[in-house]
Amino acid sequence: MPGVTDTARPTSRDVARAAGVSQATVSLVLGGKSRGRVSERTAEAVRAAALALGYRPNLAARNLRLGRTRTALLVVPALTNEYFARVYTGAARVAAEHDFGVVLYPSPDGIGPARDPFGSARASLDGVIASSMAADALDAIGGGDLPLVMLDSDPGAAGGAGAGGAGATVTVNFDIADGMRQVARCLLGLGHRRFTHIASAVDTWTFHVRAATLADTLAGAGDVVLHTERSAHSVEDARLAAEHALTRPGPRPTALVCDDDILAAGACKAARRLGLRVPADVSVTGFDDLALATAVEPELTTIRLPADEIGGRGMAALLAVLDGRPADGSDLPVELVVRGSTAPPPT
Repeated sequence: MPGVTDTARPTSRDVARAAGVSQATVSLVLGGKSRGRVSERTAEAVRAAALALGYRPNLAARNLRLGRTRTALLVVPALTNEYFARVYTGAARVAAEHDFGVVLYPSPDGIGPARDPFGSARASLDGVIASSMAADALDAIGGGDLPLVMLDSDPGAAGGAGAGGAGATVTVNFDIADGMRQVARCLLGLGHRRFTHIASAVDTWTFHVRAATLADTLAGAGDVVLHTERSAHSVEDARLAAEHALTRPGPRPTALVCDDDILAAGACKAARRLGLRVPADVSVTGFDDLALATAVEPELTTIRLPADEIGGRGMAALLAVLDGRPADGSDLPVELVVRGSTAPPPT
């Protein structure tokens, strides 16, 4: 190419000369700002020239000019939980495709609210993606100027899926209610009428939706008994809750509906300790479809939540907000996976 030696690092001026355009046009195209301002034919010529020259934009200088660090903070309760590790994987994948980095902030206490990481981090971040289970940490930026994307969170508390600009809040959710309806209808279809909900004691929107949807769906079936046992988020606590449900006075429940696979593993353990067979004596369902769902025996009937997909969708929503575009506010579909832990109730 004219004006470029074999050892010189190509510049945007070289790309402009090779493509026959101005440096401003090169900046628009390679900065992703050319739509509606530069013809696609010209944009392709710029990209082809940059590729032929081996030109790479100086991202550090560009970010300094834009006042951006191209860094997002991901706040999750714990990476010891496979679900949140998968959320991070999805967010990091989409971030890497856009030359963004993801700083991870897991709660030191595991499942539960994360401590406030924002006071020292705000100046070095472009935005935040957070699980609803880190709500206490998010209080610290409630009135701040960082764009915020909430995962698995109450959409009524956000600024709307089309919100843009500094401080905007959008939500990215699974269709949690549909997932619980699928579980309830599956069990009703098998003939179950006595249910216990092993409910997570974590006070978040997603678990409130599960409880309300289960109750509403079963109430519509008529002649159904629903009891609730709350449990902390561990196999051992779920075992104790399930043992109480299975030994309390009155007819024994024939189905244990658990808020996630960890609680379902505890419920299966409780049944075994009481000499009950899953699913011959009691059916058990989970939620999430973690690796644990196929590690237990029998394998769990559960709702598959594509955690990596919600992480990726969350990162994409943050990028949209930063670019002033509307974020995709549609709920991600979920799927009932029927395995060996459910069957018709004992006769």
